[in-house]
Amino acid sequence: MSKLLDVRDLHVSFTTYNGEVKAVRGVNFYVNKGETVAIVGESGCGKSVTSQTIMRLIPQPPGIIRHGEIHFADRDLVKVSDKQMEKIRGSELAMIFQDPMTSLNPTMTVGRQITESLIKHQKLGSSKARQKAIELLRMVGIPSPESRAKQYPHQFSGGMRQRAMIAIALSCRPKLLIADEPTTALDVTIQAQIIDLMKRLQEKFGTSIILITHDLGVVADIADRVVVMYAGIVVETGTLHEVFFNPHHPYTWGLMASMPRLDLHHEQELLPISGSPPDLISPPKGCPFAARCRHAMKVCTEYMPEMTDLSSTHQVACWLEHPMAPKANKHTGRNGGEADE
Repeated sequence: MSKLLDVRDLHVSFTTYNGEVKAVRGVNFYVNKGETVAIVGESGCGKSVTSQTIMRLIPQPPGIIRHGEIHFADRDLVKVSDKQMEKIRGSELAMIFQDPMTSLNPTMTVGRQITESLIKHQKLGSSKARQKAIELLRMVGIPSPESRAKQYPHQFSGGMRQRAMIAIALSCRPKLLIADEPTTALDVTIQAQIIDLMKRLQEKFGTSIILITHDLGVVADIADRVVVMYAGIVVETGTLHEVFFNPHHPYTWGLMASMPRLDLHHEQELLPISGSPPDLISPPKGCPFAARCRHAMKVCTEYMPEMTDLSSTHQVACWLEHPMAPKANKHTGRNGGEADE
C-alpha cells in the first residue's frame, strides 16, 4: 500500500510562563491510502496536538513546530505557506472535532455552512451547492434534509450535529479525514451509529482516517492500525490485532487491563495505571513511563529506549525487548514469576 501521510520526527512545543511544554517529542507514524489509523493514549499524551499540527491549526505562538516533517501527497505541510495550507485544508484534509457545537457557527444555518465549503473549494454555484448540501445531509443519515438544511446547530441533537460535521468534512471528498474524539460527547447507541457511518463513507469514498481517541472499544470497531502515545512519544505501533492481542509495551498492557470486558466475571475489578504522567516542561531523560512501570529497570530511568521492530508492522519502544532484559509480559512479573494482578 502507498503512503498518503508520513509524519517524521515531529517535535511541537508550547511556551508558557512556567517554561516550554514539550508536547510532542519525536513522533513518527504513517497512514496508507484508504486505511484507518487510531492514535490512542491518556489525556495530555499529545494525540490532539499531533492531529492539529498536521492540520496546521496550532496557534503560533504559543505553539511552535521545533522539528520534523509532515509529508502529505508529496508535500511537506510544515513548509507550505499559510495560503497554500488554506487550500489544502478542507479540500484535501478535513477534521471532525470532539464537540461539534463549538465547531459549527451558531449564527448560520447548517446548510449554509456546507454550501460555503462547496463554493470555496469546489467552485460550485449557489444553487448547485445547496442541492449538494442536501444530498450530503441525506447521505449522513439526517432525516428531512431539505428542512434540516434551513435549521441552526442549536436545533440539532448532539448526534445530528456530529453527522452535520461529517457532512461538512466530506463535502469536498478529502483524501484524509482526522476525527478527534468524534464520539466522546455522545451516548453509546449514537457512538455506534457514528462509527458505522464513518466506516460506510470510507468504503464509498476511499478516504483515509486518523482516529484520535482514548476509547479502545471504538478503536476495535474501526481501526486497521494503532499508534499508542505516551508523554508526547510513540511507545508502540502495529496492526489492530498485534496491539490488541500481542501488546509488548507495559503502558499498552495497562490500557488493555483498564478496558471493560464482557468475558470477565462481574466481581473482577478494572486495573488502573497507578501514578501520573510526567511533567513535559522537564521530561525525564529515560523512558517517560518508567516511574509508573512495575517492570522498570535502572536503564529505563537513564536512557530513552529506541524503537524495536517486532515485525514489519509492529514496533515498540521498551528496554524489555533488549536481549539482555529479563523476560516479562502482561501476565508475569519482572523475572517471569506471577505478578500481583
